[in-house]
Amino acid sequence: MCGRYTLGTPLEGLLDAFDLRGIEFDFAPRWNVAPTQSAPVVVNDGEGGRKMGPLRWGLVPFWAKDPGIGNRMINARSETVAEKPAYRAAFRKRRCLVPADGFYEWEKRDGGNVKVPHWTHYPDRRPFGMAGLWESWRPDEGEPLFTFTILTTDASDDLRYIHPRMPVILPPDAWDLWLDPEAQPEELLDLLGPRPAGEMAEYEVSTRVNSPRNDDADLVEPVEG
Repeated sequence: MCGRYTLGTPLEGLLDAFDLRGIEFDFAPRWNVAPTQSAPVVVNDGEGGRKMGPLRWGLVPFWAKDPGIGNRMINARSETVAEKPAYRAAFRKRRCLVPADGFYEWEKRDGGNVKVPHWTHYPDRRPFGMAGLWESWRPDEGEPLFTFTILTTDASDDLRYIHPRMPVILPPDAWDLWLDPEAQPEELLDLLGPRPAGEMAEYEVSTRVNSPRNDDADLVEPVEG
């Protein structure tokens, strides 16, 4: 799964990486993005380009009666995303990229009694795009709620000792296809495997990350010893 991630990349680097002209919201680097919080996602702008804006993490399907369902829908399994009622409509037409430069996962030790956080990232700490879906949910009255979920897949062989799942990380040459509203499901499903073993780096970090109240660069410092 993917339950926390980082986006510490400065805005200029983010705009360059995702080929964005600019943004219309206040951006600040994040070191501990948690479910139900707002975070930037990238979508097709309808004119052959991309735009980025903040959505709430935890997908609320358009047909939901209670937006609280989003608290349980922070991730979608890539193997079943095309068929599951909660995700299939968004998978067809409302796909997004979730910018990140690392994600946290917890390794179980001592028979599961101890959970040790690890931060996984590219060795050069460059930003990447996680495969996501977005939705617009409209209450009976009031403004629409825009939400997203992150797709997951089997972990690569070198990361499986930490957790059996990982977010789907799409290479840049797959971003246009993923965001194309006319793309066919068969093409999209072929994109949703794990990254090759050895491509990403990881190390143990402080348990301070366990609390979403902590959100500072020290969270990604390695634990020594």
